[in-house]
Amino acid sequence: MMAEGRAAPLGATFDGEGVNFAVFSEHATRITVCLFSEDGRHETARLDLPERDGDVWHGYVSGLRPGQLYGLRADGPYAPHQGHRFNYNKLLIDPYAKRLTGHPRWHDALMGYTVGHSHQDLSFDKRDSAPYMPRCSVEDPSFSWGEDRPPHTREAETILYEAHVKGFTQQFPGADHPGSFLALGSDAVLDYLTDLGITAIELLPSQAFLNDRFLVEKGLTNYWGYQTLGFFAPEPRYLTAGQIAEFQYMVARLHAAGIEVILDVVYNHTCEGSETGPTLCFRGLDNLSYYRLASDGRSYINDTGTGNTVNVDHPMVLRMILDSLRYWVEVMHVDGFRFDLCSTLGRTDHGFHRGAAFFDAIRQDPVLTNVKLIAEPWDIGPGGYQLGAFPPPFMEWNDKFRDGVRCYWRGDAGLVPELAERLTGSAMQFDHSGRNATSSVNLLTAHDGFTLADVVSYVERHNLANGEDNRDGHGENFSDNFGVEGPSDDPGVIAARARRRRNMMATLLLAQGTPMLLAGDEVGHSQNGNNNAYCQDNETGWIDWGQADEAFRAFTRGLIAFRKAHPILRQKRFLHSQERAVDGVEDLFWWREDGVPMTQADWDDPERRVLCAELRMASGSPAYAEREEALFLVFTAGDAAATITLPDPPDGWSWRHRIDSGQAWFGDIDAGDALRITGPSVAVCVLEARDG
Repeated sequence: MMAEGRAAPLGATFDGEGVNFAVFSEHATRITVCLFSEDGRHETARLDLPERDGDVWHGYVSGLRPGQLYGLRADGPYAPHQGHRFNYNKLLIDPYAKRLTGHPRWHDALMGYTVGHSHQDLSFDKRDSAPYMPRCSVEDPSFSWGEDRPPHTREAETILYEAHVKGFTQQFPGADHPGSFLALGSDAVLDYLTDLGITAIELLPSQAFLNDRFLVEKGLTNYWGYQTLGFFAPEPRYLTAGQIAEFQYMVARLHAAGIEVILDVVYNHTCEGSETGPTLCFRGLDNLSYYRLASDGRSYINDTGTGNTVNVDHPMVLRMILDSLRYWVEVMHVDGFRFDLCSTLGRTDHGFHRGAAFFDAIRQDPVLTNVKLIAEPWDIGPGGYQLGAFPPPFMEWNDKFRDGVRCYWRGDAGLVPELAERLTGSAMQFDHSGRNATSSVNLLTAHDGFTLADVVSYVERHNLANGEDNRDGHGENFSDNFGVEGPSDDPGVIAARARRRRNMMATLLLAQGTPMLLAGDEVGHSQNGNNNAYCQDNETGWIDWGQADEAFRAFTRGLIAFRKAHPILRQKRFLHSQERAVDGVEDLFWWREDGVPMTQADWDDPERRVLCAELRMASGSPAYAEREEALFLVFTAGDAAATITLPDPPDGWSWRHRIDSGQAWFGDIDAGDALRITGPSVAVCVLEARDG
């Protein structure tokens, strides 16, 4: 029997004596909790929630314990033209469920309408979907955290590393429980990340997600996970024993190694798709509230390209998102979030707005303002590209950095001004509203697109294995194959590709902003030209550590260590060639290779392939900031050898040559008055006092 219970918190909450159930639905006429046997096979009880406070239905069952399996059913009108799609025959996932037992098994009974009916989604399917649905589990999320201390790494000190839980660990040597959260917490993985110099691991979707039907029918799977099924539940396939404590253990272990955990989260849409999609959760509980619907009431606004768009303007939907975010911070101890298609979350009836309810709610939240917030600043809707438009404290993925750096090193004409803009934090996009240079998350590659090894090995995408006739994925990759598409045994091609990768990685780690590496790039991981491996849960998507390019890993490790050692490379303030109060010297100079300052004609020269920058701590840097004198950076994309005249050092000082990407060299020699560079390269000198 059910007692009255409470309207808060939402979800299934164990209090030591029983379980309180609370479910939001504005338009339902009845909400039922279905209890299942321990093995989940048999429905043992149906209990209607007896009370309603506003739009929250609630009830309490004494004697239920953690591990109790359950689901929901919702009764109400089935009137698609009015936005309602209630179907009591469909077992639904609790939006606040803390654990799911698995994934839906595809069957037409999962649809609220009759598949193949002449009236399509206006028809009504009476079959019970319970045999094909996973169960929710009542959970006690308490965990013995011990001395867990979130690293709270400053943005200026952060080195992001985007990784897939399974793809990173499945073939990792010595990892415990490969392919799981536990593997990420194993000694072998922690030793690797700390040795490389990573400060934060950004995990592809780790909340429970759906295997799309069209993929399953082709023998593929949703590998990346951008089809969220439960915003509070860890992805079941990454749990080895079905315990949410496995995720918490992973976080505690990473924290102990000084590494933050950032979750890639998908709140812009759900896995239920368009009006022809399944009824699994939100659609069956209150379609009109959870989704943004078109004027006909029946179809969905599709700013995300997935068939639906979450209605963030609804206060209870926004509450669910904020509750989810706080849960992952307070209960699971994560350190931040990367928001997929974040422009969608800022959409109102009048388009994108940086003062939208979602942004305002996060910015006033005492929990969420203390973690890292990273936006993917676009979606496919009208006006969806919003790079630089997000309010602080959001950081943003900067695709202009990715494309500009690729094109510069490919040798495209007229790219020196573009490279200069990206090296100095993309101020045109980000230097406003009190934002910092660290707002720009600089990347060469990400999960979506070519890996770095493929950027220098392929011109065309090779996505036939995805089953979409090679039509999916980016059409323009700003890549180069050095005359050979794919693998080559030509020593010249191999050497040129290796040099290009070194040049690009050096550019990433010497630029102002927050660098993000794609896991596996540092060891030469290739996806064989597949630039959309979202369904490749196999050797294509998994990093092949057995074929690791150890020389490039060592070079990347050296660059990260150099960045950490030099505060000039990781500043919050933008460099604008302004005089510094401390010495009257400008914080940024742009030089020609002959030692003459760049003129407008030089900037406008489409044939220019060399850029030299002299950097100092930014004008306005506080007295307590870390100090160093100057760095001199050279980026030359030309094939010919070049002699670079260095600026005259002050008396008692000299330029020390420290990095040459062309030779994969780290050292410390007196550079004299000039650098000799052969072929496309990045070189770095440090201004140091001769007495050390």
